Amino acid sequence: MFFIIIFGAVFFLSAFLTLIVRKSARALEVVDRPNEARKIHAATTPLLGGAAIFFAFFIALYFFRARLLSGNLEPRHWLGFFAGGLILMIGGFLDDKYRLKPSRQIIFPLLSIAAVVLGGVQIEKITNPFGFAPFGFAQGGQGGPFGGFIYLGLWSAPLIATWLLGMMYTTKLLDGLDGLVTGVTAIGAFIIFLFTMTTRYYQPDVGLAALVLAGACLGFLLFNWHPASIFLGEGGSLFLGFALGVLAIISGGKIAIALLVMGVPILDVVWTIIRRSSRGINPFKFSDRKHLHFRLLDLGLGQRKTVLIFYGFSALFGLAALFLQSAGKVYALAILLVIMLAIVIGFSRLDKRSRLTK
Repeated sequence: MFFIIIFGAVFFLSAFLTLIVRKSARALEVVDRPNEARKIHAATTPLLGGAAIFFAFFIALYFFRARLLSGNLEPRHWLGFFAGGLILMIGGFLDDKYRLKPSRQIIFPLLSIAAVVLGGVQIEKITNPFGFAPFGFAQGGQGGPFGGFIYLGLWSAPLIATWLLGMMYTTKLLDGLDGLVTGVTAIGAFIIFLFTMTTRYYQPDVGLAALVLAGACLGFLLFNWHPASIFLGEGGSLFLGFALGVLAIISGGKIAIALLVMGVPILDVVWTIIRRSSRGINPFKFSDRKHLHFRLLDLGLGQRKTVLIFYGFSALFGLAALFLQSAGKVYALAILLVIMLAIVIGFSRLDKRSRLTK
């Protein structure tokens, strides 16, 4: 009952803050105008929506700070989390208002990662997928594949930076359809909540934060569902990937769960980088309509059905992660890879057939 009340309170707080942010964005003229070919919305739409999720999330965490500090996490961990999110909000506002160059946009994600690392968040060890410790790493636990651990030591910070950058740019590039990023993040946060409520991995402090994030996302989704009356904006799309990535780390380094929830979007981003780089195009400075969500949209599925397909993949593989051990999660990730390869091959053949018929 406690968690239900908290979820409901954050849900309505987020919805209320969304109304305020939407009005403020219009007053400040921080809006998205459909003046590019890849834009699919018909009307000028306010940005900055991520600010409503950010404030609802951290206001709730502040009120329940005693519960957040009941586990192994210290105030500096949460302060680093907050500082990183605030940096993304500031950078997102500047980008939404003044359209920063990509070389300047990257500054804010990097600073947000620095805030988390300086706050003391680290990944002490990861499950050993090899059966031996690679050069320079210490091994612990039982030997054999998936039977022990690799202690990261000084490699913790680089791994955190790579992971959070990947998560942030996945949600940033995924933010092309109404409600897509918001809903997928809510699913991921709810999966982490369920995971941290299990007896084996019981972490009620992290579980509470994850549930709060899910509630904040769903409160905003009331206005972000198609047809959306407000968008996340640059800061919001980055913050959701950042928040989900940090929660995956502090829930015991269970990055595999977030990987499975975000598997299809992450693989789509990887394919986008490969595809654009092979054509000699900077993948972070060029935009197109070749993302999976746009391709499904072009098949005539419509925004709502396309978004629900992504929700389905995230929920299916996320729930599977709750019941799989380390080896099972690797196999699930392999299945995701096969699915993505099949999708890429299928759309490549469609493109080739389309060119031949012209």
